[in-house]
Amino acid sequence: MILRLLAAIFLVYAFGFIGFAMTLPGPAAKTTTDAVIVLTGGPGRIARGLEVVEQGLAREMFVSGVDPEVKPAEFAEEFEVSRRMMNCCVTLGYLAVDTRSNAGEVAQWMKEKEFDSARLVTTNWHMARAYSEVASSLPEGTTLIRDAVGAHPDLATLFLEYNKLLASEVSQGVPDNQADGEAEASAEEMPDQMDAPAS
Repeated sequence: MILRLLAAIFLVYAFGFIGFAMTLPGPAAKTTTDAVIVLTGGPGRIARGLEVVEQGLAREMFVSGVDPEVKPAEFAEEFEVSRRMMNCCVTLGYLAVDTRSNAGEVAQWMKEKEFDSARLVTTNWHMARAYSEVASSLPEGTTLIRDAVGAHPDLATLFLEYNKLLASEVSQGVPDNQADGEAEASAEEMPDQMDAPAS
């Protein structure tokens, strides 16, 4: 009986992983939102966010998880952002160190701006967990659109991310006083850094 149960759990896990790996999301359609949210940590993310603003698909861009040592002027130079765009449309967030804190930082900024719609930009393999974390932190009724940057992750990356996704989903169902410690222990991740320039 126990062996059958373990086998059933393994099959559910395996089929879930296959589904996750085979259905990575793609770019979003040209839908207009109040903001575009970019989570640092992978090439092409910031470039995509800037493209969205330049096309008039979002009024402002918030970059969450920027290295505290990176100053706005350095960011602007590296990504060739004009002073006008930096002043009007780009906000850098320095508080987040992982996906969970990205969500909190994004929620606070969205609240301050009184925005009720956003486009979320991150790499395709990271999108499921990022969307789940960010969406759960925003007020009910907020529109959040997935806009994934294409990548070709190896099997190890997909396997690790799938397990982080499962841990994230479990921790979101646990009361906050338990989740704070348990989620970090089960789904710890390296701090995000500012993207490298897109090639």
